[in-house]
Amino acid sequence: MTQALRIAFLGIGLMGEPMVRRLLAAGFAVTAWNRSPGKAAVLAAAGADPDDVLTHAVADAAVVVSMLSAGDAVRGVIEAAIDALRPGTLWIDMSSTRQDEAQDFHAMLGRRGHRFVDAPVSGGVGGAQAGTLAIMAGGSDADFAAAKPVLEAMGKPQLVGPAGSGQVAKLCNQLIVGGTINIVAEALLLAQAAGADPAAVREAIRGGFAESRVLEVHGQRMLERNFLPGGQVQTQLKDQHNILAAAVAAGVTLPVTSLVTERYETLRDALPRADHSAALLALEQLNPGVRLGSGKDQLP
Repeated sequence: MTQALRIAFLGIGLMGEPMVRRLLAAGFAVTAWNRSPGKAAVLAAAGADPDDVLTHAVADAAVVVSMLSAGDAVRGVIEAAIDALRPGTLWIDMSSTRQDEAQDFHAMLGRRGHRFVDAPVSGGVGGAQAGTLAIMAGGSDADFAAAKPVLEAMGKPQLVGPAGSGQVAKLCNQLIVGGTINIVAEALLLAQAAGADPAAVREAIRGGFAESRVLEVHGQRMLERNFLPGGQVQTQLKDQHNILAAAVAAGVTLPVTSLVTERYETLRDALPRADHSAALLALEQLNPGVRLGSGKDQLP
């Protein structure tokens, strides 16, 4: 069954490439497209069919998966591809966008007889490589059921509500991630400044209520001063702004998220492509003379 299903995967970036590899490993036929042709070509050896022409890439696909930079990019690709889609195509957008954008995409495709699920992810490049992404899906029960076998090749999908709800769940995820990264940076820098061993402090508090994947992964990154990108500052900042936009639309105030957004704003121009754990660097700028560890910064 899976061998007969062709997927057009649009967007072969840091996340897209390993996601395509997981789909291929699960037995799906995948046509790979990217605006920069070379990125899709690298997947030919793994069994994908690179196609530099968007309308060709989607024409034979029962399912289209998009993994693009932002809502504007998704909208542009849908508009460019929609006339070439097969009747009743299922479009799964795994990009991180705003809720209202996902709802617009659902309406655009629905008017032409196509189906839509928004399914943003969490877990970073490592999760994409391992096929363990947390996948938050918005759509109808029937459309989610159709998307589920595809999504399960890349991680653990969960339906959280109608179209657009996946993006709400992703924003909630990014709210927690962005805030926790900044808190972990503050904790480790405090340990350093107060004369404790920050690496030992991190180990001591793991297993208690402070334990988290952020403390595990990004805490270690900060200790190693490894800011080579998994997630990126520019992506986290986009998400922070989308969170605040969703808060305005929902009529709620998020004061901590506003502060976290301000911290990431200080890195936007100088270090947009650094890992979002570079929040430590923004904190160190506020504390001249205090630096976590003695290693050299690893930066993109």
